[in-house]
Amino acid sequence: MSQLLSGGLLIDKPPNATSHDVVALVRRFIGIKRVGHTGTLDPFATGLLVLCVGPATRLARFLSDASKSYRAVLRFGFATDTQDLTGQPLTPPRPTDDLTEDRLREVARGFVGKQTQTPPMYSAKKIDGVALYHLARAGKVVVRAATPIEIFRFDFIPDADGRIIRQDDHGATIVECDVTCSSGTYIRTLAHDIGERIGCGAHLVALRRTAVDGFTVEEAVTLERLQQAVMANHWSQLLLSPLALLRGWPRITLAPQAAQRFACGQAQPVAPQDIIPDAGRPQPVTPEIGVAVLDSAGSFLGVGRYFPHERSLRPQTVFPPTNQ
Repeated sequence: MSQLLSGGLLIDKPPNATSHDVVALVRRFIGIKRVGHTGTLDPFATGLLVLCVGPATRLARFLSDASKSYRAVLRFGFATDTQDLTGQPLTPPRPTDDLTEDRLREVARGFVGKQTQTPPMYSAKKIDGVALYHLARAGKVVVRAATPIEIFRFDFIPDADGRIIRQDDHGATIVECDVTCSSGTYIRTLAHDIGERIGCGAHLVALRRTAVDGFTVEEAVTLERLQQAVMANHWSQLLLSPLALLRGWPRITLAPQAAQRFACGQAQPVAPQDIIPDAGRPQPVTPEIGVAVLDSAGSFLGVGRYFPHERSLRPQTVFPPTNQ
């Protein structure tokens, strides 16, 4: 019966585990093989992983491009080959005495907005079907094409005394920041690039994903809590419905005949005013937007893509009418 369950799980990933490790544990806990994540986290990082379970795994491709927010700690003085604390220093430690808050803010402002970023060698991004980190561990460095990203927000977090720049227990210079960015942004690379621009080098020493689009880590559960819920036989209460996974998406309700045609994969004529923005996060009807599609009973039918120039809604993923 559990194989019929479909929806999403919000997991607070612990440190020292890969995203694949988390998926494997969840599969074992809940007894469902079809589980997938919508965006990896580095092993040392913690925070929100949005998992899709059962037939809802077909929604993962629509969620993987969502914006993400992070709490990050950067350490200044040297860069590493992995761009984080797990790597080897690329230079001896350099002085950071001249680093000021004004300089930090000036450099950070330069990274806000649309730009390109070169993926790090130690990453899961694949070239010719091979993950870059496999090549990096073999001592190989390959040319990586820069990809477009966008930093929407970059805020420094002051300590209790209002200082942005502080020292850790070892006397190293660190700063803490909140970053909201587009999918595909590497915070490790952002830390590295900030250090390069300042001139003293920097790398990432802590990372926690705090939000994925409309979901926050406060809504997530730990693996321990999920396991306890499984043992108590009420873990399905933690499962978000497939429709709930599309939080913030515009929606449309189709009349019975149109719903039947949509379920058969046929494009439907739709007027722009029939598409209802989410009340909390209104989204204008722009070219080729994704739309959550419901039938007249409120059942989730799937995902369509609306083409304003055609005034048509084309099915992208269709769900059986029994999925709510």
